[in-house]
Amino acid sequence: MRFSIQFWYLVEIDKVIKQTKFVDGYQKAMINLFYTSNHFRDAHLPIFAKYKIQGQHFNLLRILNGKYPDPVSPGYIKDVMLDKGRDLTRLIDKLESLGWVNRFPCPENKRKMHIVLTAEGLKMVDIMSKELAKKDAEMKTMSEEEYQLLSNLLDKMRNRP
Repeated sequence: MRFSIQFWYLVEIDKVIKQTKFVDGYQKAMINLFYTSNHFRDAHLPIFAKYKIQGQHFNLLRILNGKYPDPVSPGYIKDVMLDKGRDLTRLIDKLESLGWVNRFPCPENKRKMHIVLTAEGLKMVDIMSKELAKKDAEMKTMSEEEYQLLSNLLDKMRNRP
C-alpha cells in the first residue's frame, strides 16, 4: 500500500525545539519520538490527575483488566508494563488503597502474590478508558493507514534484524 503524507501543515521538530542541527536522521527521530511521547503523556495527565493516579497506574489497571477475572502475578505485570522502571509495589499499594485492586497469596505458592481488579477497579478502568478515548479522538491527525505505517516503523526502529 502506497500513499503520501501531507506535511504542509506540520510544525517540524526543528522549529518546536529551536534546533536545526542534528548528528543524523536517527538523532532527530529519537528527539522527535521523546518529544511526541511527552506531548501525548501530558495530554492524558489531567484525566489521571482527576482520579489521583499517574499513567503508570492506569497501565497497571489495563493489564489487570486484560486478564480479568484471572489474577496476575507481579512478574507478569513487570514483563508487560510500558514503563518498566517504576516501583511496582508502590503502584499496587496506591491502587489497593483506592480499593481498585486486591492482592492475595497464590494458593499454589504462598510466596507468590496475585493481583486482581475489584468491582470498583473495573468500573474505574471503564470510566477512564472512555475519557481517554474521547481525548485521543480529539488528537487524531492522521489516517488509519498512516497510524499503521508509523506503528510498523516504530517496531522496525526498536527491533534489530
